[in-house]
Amino acid sequence: MTVYETHSDEESIALGRRIAATLPKRAAVLLIGNLGAGKTTLAKGIVAGLGAAEPDEVSSPTFTLIHEYGSSAQGNLVYHIDLYRLDRAEELATLGLDEIFDREAVVLIEWGERFPGLLRQDRMEIRLTPIDGDSRRIEVHSA
Repeated sequence: MTVYETHSDEESIALGRRIAATLPKRAAVLLIGNLGAGKTTLAKGIVAGLGAAEPDEVSSPTFTLIHEYGSSAQGNLVYHIDLYRLDRAEELATLGLDEIFDREAVVLIEWGERFPGLLRQDRMEIRLTPIDGDSRRIEVHSA
């Protein structure tokens, strides 16, 4: 486990870019933390670091459930998934995650810890904990 501390959204985005540089072409990353912990902000940096979109183009997929960035042709395909609104495993099955996991893509999953048995075992987990104000403790657990 590696622990970081960021003190602004800009620092969290920069950390996301650094994390992106360590990811293989196919990866599952769980972003774990309470509402407002900074999961989407870190995702902005990861997506940008992979060259799939600019940070201001990345938003929370809370209502759409899945956002897709980049392209497989360019080798920077990223799926950003938010499972917050799902209550049952049956709902998760309708998203086609198996198909997404089979693609050469980085899959960022917010609230994935709610369905641990249904997600890939070879995943990175990033836990975000607000400290105060814009400061965050960010723990990266590699697969």
